[in-house]
Amino acid sequence: MARFAKFLVPLSVLLLTFSVRYLQTTMAGSPPDEGKEMVLKAADISPKIFPERVFFRGQSAPVQYRNSAGVHFADDFYVLAGLVDSSGYSTAIKEKYQAYLLNEVTLEIAGQTLKPGAYGFGFLNGGKLVVMDLGANDVLQAASQHDAEMKRPVPLQVLASATAGSYRLYAGRDYVEFRRAH
Repeated sequence: MARFAKFLVPLSVLLLTFSVRYLQTTMAGSPPDEGKEMVLKAADISPKIFPERVFFRGQSAPVQYRNSAGVHFADDFYVLAGLVDSSGYSTAIKEKYQAYLLNEVTLEIAGQTLKPGAYGFGFLNGGKLVVMDLGANDVLQAASQHDAEMKRPVPLQVLASATAGSYRLYAGRDYVEFRRAH
């Protein structure tokens, strides 16, 4: 019996340790239930799905995880966005390059198509979103809207739109609607 107890106690501790570690991992940044789309908040974004540093126009910049968001689609594809520290870039690029976009699916933004890929983007004064390829070439421009009703704007977030399957990418109170293209 004593020999059995010596074996059982370490085994129990080991199983408990793995159980707690698994629970922590699944609770932090856990994917949605199968078959369900989910808006991701900053707390859901981790280096596992979004890199800590991103490449754009010949340089690497850190991502601000506290200012990141996205959508996890039911078929396990993602659209992720995060503000970046663009210090070190020229003033012309820094004006337009405020955030990084990773999309695994084709998106429709203001009636325009954006293929899957990695992009830099920014919201410009005058109500415009500019999306650029990794060489800082404009690939999409769309008019943005201003949401004066928003209670607590944050630097960057994604919220579900009133239209099913559509989402709003916000920078403060300015936003553009996007959806997965079919």
